[in-house]
Amino acid sequence: MGEAFRVGFAGTPPFAAIILSALLDAGFCIPLVLTRPDAPKGRGLRLAPSAVKTLAASRGLTVLQPANFRDEATPSRLMSHPLDVLVVAAYGLILPPALLAWPRYGCINVHASLLPRWRGAAPIQRALLGGDSETGVSIMQMDRGLDTGGVIEASPVPISARDTAGSLAGKLGAAGATLIVAVLSRLKEEGRLTIHSQPANGVSYAPKIERGESTIDWSASAVAIDRRIRAFDPAPGATTSLGGQPVKIWRADVAAGRFGAPGTVVGVSRVDICVACGDGTLIVRELQRAGGKRLSSSAFLAGHPIALGTRFGAG
Repeated sequence: MGEAFRVGFAGTPPFAAIILSALLDAGFCIPLVLTRPDAPKGRGLRLAPSAVKTLAASRGLTVLQPANFRDEATPSRLMSHPLDVLVVAAYGLILPPALLAWPRYGCINVHASLLPRWRGAAPIQRALLGGDSETGVSIMQMDRGLDTGGVIEASPVPISARDTAGSLAGKLGAAGATLIVAVLSRLKEEGRLTIHSQPANGVSYAPKIERGESTIDWSASAVAIDRRIRAFDPAPGATTSLGGQPVKIWRADVAAGRFGAPGTVVGVSRVDICVACGDGTLIVRELQRAGGKRLSSSAFLAGHPIALGTRFGAG
């Protein structure tokens, strides 16, 4: 019986957990999992494990959660675990050169875009904000650059008109899981992979989401605001204000025509709220007050009536 093919894994969000689950189901030996430290979550801001840690712990895997790699002892400790390959999927930390060279076959990244488009930390959100009709997943041999390594496999994934960051991450995770299982099976069998350099044209970047990007600018078009709402669902949520209190809008539709100043409520029915934008009108379907639950517009209006002429984002 041959020696086990040892696959390390580094990832954090649900997208990465889908991929880890597929590797486990395919029977790969995973002696080590890296994920980000537990982070505050929810209204109580209690420390909560990442989706990857939750899955790994449920399967009895060894989990390490370094806060960073600035301490030279951390890479040294990790490198005491021999690996054939390290699979990285939305990990959230940049690997230092020593760790890139640690596994026998290096590090392979499952990146949620069709490279070289949307290199960086937030490819799913940037694709939605950019109004892309298609994105995809790329399996890439990692190098020292920002998602600049050669591509091993790639698969396109269409973006539907109602996709959110959460739903799109699920689609991309499933596509990435299929690809990485096939790639690792080939690597295990043949001991090598064919790698293609990324084209020089078509490069774009997906920087991490900064505080304030989720704030709705009602002078923007209804189409752009709808993209922002979907890009920040499930986190952090597209934020505005109503009556001086913060409100998150979770779901909306776009209608043509504008009948008031941006941010003004121009129509209210039993089931929806129509808000004027810089171009077009946003029909709000689901929203949430600070400290409350996500509610349909009908449920929200039952407890918090909104009058015509009310302004969203007015302070």
